[in-house]
Amino acid sequence: MLRSRAVACGLIGRRWRWGPFMSDEFDTGVPHSARVWNYWLGGKDNFAADRAVGDQFAGLYPDITVVARSSRAFLKRAVTFLTGEVGIRQFLDVGTGIPSAEHTHQVAPGARVVYVDNDPLVLAHARAVLPGMPEGGADYLDADLRDPAALLAAAGGKLDLSRPTGLILMNILGHVPDLDEAAGIVRRLLEALPPGSYLVTADGTNVLDGPAFEEAIGVWNANAPLSYHLRRPEELSRFLDGLDVVEPGLVPCARWRPAPDATAEDLREVDEFGAVARKP
Repeated sequence: MLRSRAVACGLIGRRWRWGPFMSDEFDTGVPHSARVWNYWLGGKDNFAADRAVGDQFAGLYPDITVVARSSRAFLKRAVTFLTGEVGIRQFLDVGTGIPSAEHTHQVAPGARVVYVDNDPLVLAHARAVLPGMPEGGADYLDADLRDPAALLAAAGGKLDLSRPTGLILMNILGHVPDLDEAAGIVRRLLEALPPGSYLVTADGTNVLDGPAFEEAIGVWNANAPLSYHLRRPEELSRFLDGLDVVEPGLVPCARWRPAPDATAEDLREVDEFGAVARKP
């Protein structure tokens, strides 16, 4: 069924640029995952091929644009909470993707932000953007989530990891197929941070509109070297083990401390659950 739907969408047989499998060649005629996500967010760093694939995916799962924007709005509220109410002044944002509106450094002015990705296209965008950022405000690292030791060693040259840090893992742990491995990565990253550090995390789930989202993800995975795996909220809660979870807990992103003026559309629940938690 997935394959037949994929053929109907015109996805099978297309070349994809995906994470560490991408070369340094910048080919605007080839769809790229980071640019497709940028398109769903309403960004401008995408091309016709990316928009075509984004629209094809949305044909299978129309709420994907709501998922992307709900996720970004949650990140904005979480970072605002950490800077305004908690006083966190540095962030390690892993798997950040292409810089776009309301990225962490823009939501947390004056804080030190280190972005981590291992995608040459993302890093090329970052090199273009960094010169316009405030001096010392943000930096990018080329590192891989699957190698926490190397990632932390590189981050230690940019951040003072003896100070409380906001660790951001947004829509990246779903790229680790094995749940135990994903939870182990989170644990190793947090072990290197001091008490008073916070984890901000969110990923796709399959509880509210599971069949449609699973089908769309199946098409996505059939055409991408780097797969993505939807998980149940109880599986995502593994990433919060041993932490003090901030109220209201692990919830649909739209329900995490919504703004007082949130509209009904802002509050619409989709298959993206997020949480903020403190390392005791």
